Amino acid sequence: MSTPAASQELGAFLRAHRELLKPADVGLTATARRRTPGLRREEVASLSGVGLAWYTWLEQGRVTASRQVLEAVARALRLDAAGLRHAMRLAGYHEPAAPGGDTGPDRLAAAVQPVLDSWPTSPAVLLDRHFDLLGWNTPWAALWGPPEAVPADRRNLMWLMAADRRLREVLHDWEPLAMNVFQHFRAQAGPALADPRTGEVYRHLDADAPELRHWWGCHSVAELTARTVTVEPAGIGPVRLTLSSFHPVDDPTALVLLFTPADPAARTRMTALLDHPLRSAG
Repeated sequence: MSTPAASQELGAFLRAHRELLKPADVGLTATARRRTPGLRREEVASLSGVGLAWYTWLEQGRVTASRQVLEAVARALRLDAAGLRHAMRLAGYHEPAAPGGDTGPDRLAAAVQPVLDSWPTSPAVLLDRHFDLLGWNTPWAALWGPPEAVPADRRNLMWLMAADRRLREVLHDWEPLAMNVFQHFRAQAGPALADPRTGEVYRHLDADAPELRHWWGCHSVAELTARTVTVEPAGIGPVRLTLSSFHPVDDPTALVLLFTPADPAARTRMTALLDHPLRSAG
């Protein structure tokens, strides 16, 4: 079940999305006297098939919603798949465990490590649902630096994206990818006030990258989308890598990120980086 803190966070999430919608987005006609940003509560309640008082209490964190009702509210607010999943998590509805899957992080890392190592020129990493790094291959360490050098409580992709200056220096167009990682984390990890590790990650971010505080105060969520990024390790030249991701069968809440060289030149430069990994230090 959802905790009171998570219920408050769910209410804030729904309110933020309600205020982003325009009447025309849901087939309504705006009036000249409209003062409320976005939709009114009564409009969302009507579109969802629930009472105004009940919907108001939902935004205030005073009631709980069934899956079916929350799905109706999500449709009214035009939430995408990531937004619906995030709302369900905040309401206490988590995905069922994988079949036969009581797979702990050590067992999962041991099972996936041979897969990571099978990509000799493609940086790859295994993340748990909090985006903590459970495993990585040699190209990942050569490009971004060895994760062992990062304190264990900060060995997290969110922290690396926000606070690791070297990653920012190596990665071109850092901000769009970093923002997408943050949006996906928000959809994946669960409510900060109800999940101890999520709360700890946010506290580290707040302490180590306070200039980005507005990022984790935002309510937007999104899937992590495939894209091509450019990295430029010292002495190697620009390398184009295609990012893809997938969930291990043993634990669908975990995530593997794979950066594949986008062309023969990129593969050649990744090989050069692996031959001289110290070139990337800087």
